[in-house]
Amino acid sequence: MAVNSTQTRTLSNAPGGRTSATTPASARRTRPGPVSPALLRPASIAGSKPKPSASAAEVVKAYLKVQVATLRSLEPKVRADEFDSVHQMRVATRRLRATLRSFGTVIPRSATEKVAGELKWLGGLLGEARDGEVLPQHLLASLEAVPVELLIGPVRARVQGHFAPQRASAREVVIEAFDSGRYAVLLGDLDQLAHDPPRGPQAAAAARDVLPVAVRKAYRQAKRRMRRARQAPVGKARDVALHEARKSARRARYAAEAARPASGKPARTFARQMKKVQSVIGDHQDTVIARQAARELGIGAHLVGENAFTYGLLYEHEHDQAERLQPRARTVWKKASRPRHRKWMR
Repeated sequence: MAVNSTQTRTLSNAPGGRTSATTPASARRTRPGPVSPALLRPASIAGSKPKPSASAAEVVKAYLKVQVATLRSLEPKVRADEFDSVHQMRVATRRLRATLRSFGTVIPRSATEKVAGELKWLGGLLGEARDGEVLPQHLLASLEAVPVELLIGPVRARVQGHFAPQRASAREVVIEAFDSGRYAVLLGDLDQLAHDPPRGPQAAAAARDVLPVAVRKAYRQAKRRMRRARQAPVGKARDVALHEARKSARRARYAAEAARPASGKPARTFARQMKKVQSVIGDHQDTVIARQAARELGIGAHLVGENAFTYGLLYEHEHDQAERLQPRARTVWKKASRPRHRKWMR
């Protein structure tokens, strides 16, 4: 189903068309519809703004409180199918999991394994629902750049028809989870954790002394994984390695966010740098998933007698985008990991 380079250049340079080279996938993911400011506003609750002199336990607990409140506030929005609510709720689960994993000397990981596992379960369900939203948008946006003479067959209709039932099914699974006893137990455990967490050996120590060390540890894992991705063979091995590096950069970002009350602007700046890394590798991962989808759609079209040419064109386009994004990821990482962004970590 691959196409030649001339066809690929036609897609990338179509007159009046926009490709993901000029419109990143991350931008396309969030373009449709207005985002309600209330949806993204941090929860305002007692104890969520610790002083710079606070203990490590106080700072981590404050971050947990905000994320638990955010997760709870998003449930009715997801039920109402409000724009971007699934994504924001998934982010809240990830922030909670990252916090529990990063600050094990403050809140023992052995005491939070069950909650972390249940957050992974919930995040997985939300991820399936989110993919049903993002992937068709990604593919349809790419099709905007395809000249009409290369749109062979009912391509747009097939994309929409393929993903609509998947999205509906994934959304139904999420709503069923919300109505389950398992979810109710998770919320209760999260409330308990946010208000009276178990205390680790460094819980009482000053946050400014403890939390930067944990952020540095998360950063070093991201650094190792970025090196591994750079050295991995081109193809699936590198795709997987980059995805793992992205998860580590995300964890470092969230750890720095949690440490911000004690470490101030340096922590905020570092978190922003890790977000840039996370974003560009996320765009790369979008191309990986889009290639898989284009192949499956092309096979489905072929099996019912349709011409699969355009799906091959899409596949090759996403492959080219991935090749452009890989060196971009290395450049962004090099800038993000400069010593001046890390000197606040001990």
